[in-house]
Amino acid sequence: MSTSCTTGLPGLDKVLKGVLPGDNIVWQVESWQEYRDFVVPYAEAAHRDGKRLIYFRFASHPELLTPGQCYQIHSPDPAQGFEGFVNEVHDVITHSGEGSVCVFDCLSELSETWRADSMLGNFFMLTCPRLLAYQRLAYFAIYRHTHSQFARTPIYETTQFMLDVFSHHGQLYIRPLKVQYRSGEVLNHIHMREGDDFRPVESSAEIAEVLRSSDWRGLLSEPRPDRWKRLVLTAKELLRDEYQDRPVSTEKKHSLFEQILLEMIGEDPQMHKLAREMLILEDLLAICNRLIGSGRIGGKAAGMIIARGILRQREPDLHQKLEAHDSFHVGSEIYYTFLIQNQVWWIRQQQRDSETFLEGVDEAKVRILNGTFPQHTIQQFRDMLSYFGEAPFIVRSSSLLEDGYGNAFAGKYESIFCVNQGPPEARLEALLDAIRQVYASALDEEALRYRKRRGLLHRDEQMALLLQRVSGQRYGRYYYPQLAGVGLSYNPYVWHRDIDPGAGVIRLVFGLGTRAVDSNEDDHTRVIALNAPDLQPSATHENTQRKMDALDLSGNRITSGSFDEMVTEDAALPLQLFTSCRPGEKYPRLTFKGLLHKTELMGDLRRILEALEQAYGVPVDVEFSVNFLRNLEYRINILQCRPFQIRNDEDGDLGVDLLPRHKWIDAKGPVIGVGLYSQIDRVILVKSEAYSMLTEQKQHGVAKAIGRLNRLTPENIRYVLIGSGRWGSREPSLGVPVRFGDINRSIAILERIGMHDNLVPDASLGTHFLNELIECEILYAAVSPGEPGNVFHLDMLFEYPSILKELLPETDASILEALHVVDLPNLHFRANVFSQQVELFQT
Repeated sequence: MSTSCTTGLPGLDKVLKGVLPGDNIVWQVESWQEYRDFVVPYAEAAHRDGKRLIYFRFASHPELLTPGQCYQIHSPDPAQGFEGFVNEVHDVITHSGEGSVCVFDCLSELSETWRADSMLGNFFMLTCPRLLAYQRLAYFAIYRHTHSQFARTPIYETTQFMLDVFSHHGQLYIRPLKVQYRSGEVLNHIHMREGDDFRPVESSAEIAEVLRSSDWRGLLSEPRPDRWKRLVLTAKELLRDEYQDRPVSTEKKHSLFEQILLEMIGEDPQMHKLAREMLILEDLLAICNRLIGSGRIGGKAAGMIIARGILRQREPDLHQKLEAHDSFHVGSEIYYTFLIQNQVWWIRQQQRDSETFLEGVDEAKVRILNGTFPQHTIQQFRDMLSYFGEAPFIVRSSSLLEDGYGNAFAGKYESIFCVNQGPPEARLEALLDAIRQVYASALDEEALRYRKRRGLLHRDEQMALLLQRVSGQRYGRYYYPQLAGVGLSYNPYVWHRDIDPGAGVIRLVFGLGTRAVDSNEDDHTRVIALNAPDLQPSATHENTQRKMDALDLSGNRITSGSFDEMVTEDAALPLQLFTSCRPGEKYPRLTFKGLLHKTELMGDLRRILEALEQAYGVPVDVEFSVNFLRNLEYRINILQCRPFQIRNDEDGDLGVDLLPRHKWIDAKGPVIGVGLYSQIDRVILVKSEAYSMLTEQKQHGVAKAIGRLNRLTPENIRYVLIGSGRWGSREPSLGVPVRFGDINRSIAILERIGMHDNLVPDASLGTHFLNELIECEILYAAVSPGEPGNVFHLDMLFEYPSILKELLPETDASILEALHVVDLPNLHFRANVFSQQVELFQT
């Protein structure tokens, strides 16, 4: 087999100073016939030289080669999506054998199928280096005057050859636009094809005549918009005609809505159906006006926008109370382009394989955090910052799989506040850093393990972004909303018989909602059952918020501090709604009593949650903020809405009244989630006093040991986890600092309120990982041994030897002392949501 390479046209080889294995030759043509005129001699030469010619057939134009003219024909389907198409093509290139050469159909249709020129550019940036690495000479073509700079520029910068082809009076001409690593003297010289030879055109008269017929569009021509932009412009023109009472085709309007919706929201049938019912064309174009790049806007952004559409349609009076939103969106295509241009793509591909999904992750994250963006994208970011001025905003993940039916990804990806103060260039760099951090969080181990657990590694997970203005206003040096929180349309916190789970529940804070969304071991949130707002989760003492989060405009950062120290009297701040003061108390406390009794807010939030649940068909999880204007008028901002899947069990009690031979726990306390009754095989117990005596490093060691036990536990082993303090605490002194992946195989988690006699942190109620608990159907209960009537005899477990040393032979002696693991027969666990009773006993 010959190792030399040729175009099959000796004259062209001479013009190009020869072609080499690995060269990519891109032909810019008016028609597929012009391209075929160069493909056929190339294929004939490959056949003569005994080379395997691989033809990639995917376009709608007639075939360039017949089966007899090539070694193999492969037909990857662009409609399967960018990632699947790329992987299939590259797999063929990799395994096509030494000395193979390639021909691709005209590439231009790919940008139509993928709805963006940038995706065509991305395909070429990935494929050209792969062909070069495997030394495959390849032919490509694009149509002239068809693509924007987002396709032309990356193709031009990546290929070795770009040749302009045009016709005049039946003759074909070529003009080399790029000849990498060859003599530059051939550039922009025009050559006329005469059989197998190419004659340079040197007469100025002939050159002028040829170029005048080459369809040059002139200096005033606008860059051609890609398919996505053409679609949006057509929709805008249609609405303009409609507003001016010109006749508009209903079918055309519906078709445009469907096309834009599919490209923007995605193909999840449930979310797509919901969006189709609740949104209108004007909603989609409003998003387009604030879309940076192209591609889909992701689950979080879609959920927020659909929620607003639901309320507009079903609760118009409540919709009038919503704060207007002016969010920007970074399309998922920007993420693809960023990964490709910063050499992260191939590392990311390993995540599709459960055997290699963690390989190269650290290197990829370093590349992301140091990555660069295309200049046209940076300019769009500048325009966004110009719109916001110095108003704070937050960069939020909005991946394709996020916030959909069944996959919350709660807390898996980052959200970064941009306080957005200072000179424009400093604000731009802060924005780019925030975006890089969110992109990098898609490769966090916990996020990847979550995807593996839920069978999502093979799914296309692109990271779109939602750039939201921070709701609130400035109070002195601080910026924050007056109220923020999380609302659930189904209340899994049934701590009292008077609570109706179907009425919903909210977790409410003063200031930024970070304290309602994230775990905060040093403070409390107000948990409000919407049908019984005055009931408190704890019957022993009233817990109130003492700290708040805000944006420090002077320090250009997010900060936390004492409510008493950070809040000063302000006419725009109705503190009388949020605070109350008992006789003898020096400072008012955040009880929200005025809010509950003097406003309609709780009723409005209940109606909002009910309307959203009815539309979604499942319970929903909503993030919101509230700001009061004057005369007790307020605006609610829906920041996020997603399905909140739960079981429909009543209380989990199977009705079996077993007489216990050993009753180890029989206690009342908050039972979070649905009830449970199950025989169990194992108990993992953290011994309070021994754990409290450990150093912080050893306390982290306990958490790691539990994680190893969790991963080693076979699926058929059912175990309960018992420990003092808050599971998942970031402060080891307040509880065991496990991550959800360390405990996700348990069937129930018990939080023993109180670390030791001198430290009794408030129960966390499982909110550190609430969504994961619900998704995995894990019950969480908090019990206090010191409460009257509670039975708590875990010392009985110590009559049985711990098997921890057998399971983890290298465990440190101090950790062995603090962690007790027993396997026992006939062990039962029962938790009743309505009676708030927890039992652990042996029969």
